[in-house]
Amino acid sequence: MEQQQLPPRHYTAAEYFALEEQSEVRHEYFDGEVFAMAGATKAHNLLANNFMRKTWDALQGRKCQLFTSDVRVVIQENHHYVYPDVVVSCDPDDERDDLLVRKPLLIVEVLSDSTAAYDRSDKFKHYRQLPSLRYYVLVHQNRWLVEWFHREETDKWVYNSLDALGDVLAIAELNLYLPLAGLYAATTIAPLRLTPPPGDTL
Repeated sequence: MEQQQLPPRHYTAAEYFALEEQSEVRHEYFDGEVFAMAGATKAHNLLANNFMRKTWDALQGRKCQLFTSDVRVVIQENHHYVYPDVVVSCDPDDERDDLLVRKPLLIVEVLSDSTAAYDRSDKFKHYRQLPSLRYYVLVHQNRWLVEWFHREETDKWVYNSLDALGDVLAIAELNLYLPLAGLYAATTIAPLRLTPPPGDTL
């Protein structure tokens, strides 16, 4: 989701929460600065919805909750609040809070041209501060590509990428097995096809 910064001024966390209650536009908050979240493209919306539908099915019968981009995640209390595109929490403490997620297990961001660099670098750095987070997924909306990271028991983050027609995002801990063909269904985004060298025949 794209960000648009409001006129410069310092907001307290309390002022930020008050702003959110009154505004029809969602805002993220970082160290006193407030950023309005711009509208998403149709592709962005389709990808997020496809991911949520498959994840919802995978979580049936499990004590986990699935949240959309309307629910805030707390990176640092009173200092940093964000709205990821998809969030899964399996912590009972998050069930008891009506507004905030503090212990996410999975976070998904659908990338746009304006946010891709931030989502892959500084934002991921902020997310890694969350001890509960084990999976971070980046979904590209201009080509078939999913980049995802999982945290090992040693606290090391391991990178994986998926871009082939038959690839499947597999997160066994959540019983989530999402083929890229299902993720990109109903979008106009085409899978990468290798062009054979001149003279080759199919």
